[in-house]
Amino acid sequence: MIEKHGFSFLVVIALMTIVVYLTRITGYWLIGRFVIGPRLRRMLDALPGAIIAATVAPTLVQGGPRAILALTATLIVMIVVRKDFAAVVAGAAVAAAAFAYGL
Repeated sequence: MIEKHGFSFLVVIALMTIVVYLTRITGYWLIGRFVIGPRLRRMLDALPGAIIAATVAPTLVQGGPRAILALTATLIVMIVVRKDFAAVVAGAAVAAAAFAYGL
């Protein structure tokens, strides 16, 4: 399908890029219109953790032992090292090892 409509594919990519840029810039503009009080600050500070929890929870429930091992390794490395990248690498490595060993 892309071979027949190569140009339209590029147009779709360009439009998606514009939409993503507009949503990001609009968010910054919109938050600049609000007075950020202590309550809103606490909510904004908690938002990244809530997004991660919402992403990880279904994986943990549906992923089985491999997901549980990988998420446990990620949690341990994050608590000990406190580096996001190291935790992600540890989780991916444990998931890959569990997959390699047939878990």
